[in-house]
Amino acid sequence: MVTLKEVASKSELKKFVKFPFTLYRNSPYWVPPIIKEELETFDKTKNPAFETSDASFLLAFKNEKIVGRVVAIINWMEVREKKIKKIRFGWFDFIDDTEVSEALLRKVKEIGIENELDHMEGPMGFSNLDKVGVLIEGFDHIGSMVTWYNYPYYKKHYERLGFIKEKEYMENKFPISNADPAVFTKLNDLVKRRYGLREINFTKAKDILPMVDRMFDLFNETYAKLSSFIPVTDIQKSYFKKKYIGFANPEYIKFIVNKENDLIAFAIVMPTFSKALQKAKGKLIPFGIFHLLKAKRSSEDVLFYLIGIHPEFQNKGVTAIIFNEYYKTFTEKNIKMCYRTPELEENVAIRQMWKHFNPVIYKRRRTYRKDL
Repeated sequence: MVTLKEVASKSELKKFVKFPFTLYRNSPYWVPPIIKEELETFDKTKNPAFETSDASFLLAFKNEKIVGRVVAIINWMEVREKKIKKIRFGWFDFIDDTEVSEALLRKVKEIGIENELDHMEGPMGFSNLDKVGVLIEGFDHIGSMVTWYNYPYYKKHYERLGFIKEKEYMENKFPISNADPAVFTKLNDLVKRRYGLREINFTKAKDILPMVDRMFDLFNETYAKLSSFIPVTDIQKSYFKKKYIGFANPEYIKFIVNKENDLIAFAIVMPTFSKALQKAKGKLIPFGIFHLLKAKRSSEDVLFYLIGIHPEFQNKGVTAIIFNEYYKTFTEKNIKMCYRTPELEENVAIRQMWKHFNPVIYKRRRTYRKDL
């Protein structure tokens, strides 16, 4: 018999965070989070997502042993402003036992009905900058710091329980050798002259920080038309600035501005910390920080984390400037492989942007939906 318990203490929350360490202890592909950071993500006093969202953290037990977990999330900005009456669920992990997955999702459903919502969707986090999607293809590839990894049986559980596909995401990769500088170097010069644009490169993190708020404003403008998009709030900007900018090498952040110094495009690339995080085993102290710093200095693989382009410039070749700058940086840093974070299947513009690099889809993930 499965029993559920809502997390009500710090010790229980720590058990919630550490459950996947047991579930995936024999997987060579799972990438563990840093436990301290995961706990802060779930801390109502530290994560500004709780300003606009409610969350319930649920643990499933069988024979007094933890066998599953889930977070039920109501993003009230989504419900009230976008009129999407949805309860989200994320951080959903479970043993291969339908009784367990069903019990957890049944409770999510109950919370949704209590709050007069009409459907549930997941796995997803509080916002568009959280992890999203259950892996459905690519189980033999290592995960990343910005995605969830899961076993192949997860998909079967969703479908057995009557969930249907809602959104699909693709993850692509390409070797830097696929990049032919002749394709974008000439266009780079043309676009800069035509629109009066220039690139801004960085060598110090402190020089980036004053521009981060402008970057998130542009992020909101770039993706506003996507059906699933929830804007980043002012208070969230500070939180994400602290959470992610420190992971990025300053030279991996590129800004494009016009003659008036208005930001019209940006891109953030990070080293792939996957193997370093595996070695850290969830802890920064004593050796985890060493592995992460080593990866930051010497990783030959990079992850394209975010790209934003003002809607007025999205079909004007601005990406040529971005890629031209990255090509110079990657050549200098001896980068071998480029990976991209999950991109919505419906986002045709983003696929067009990458077409000259002959990317290969190596993972697919999706969110599932069920009416309440």
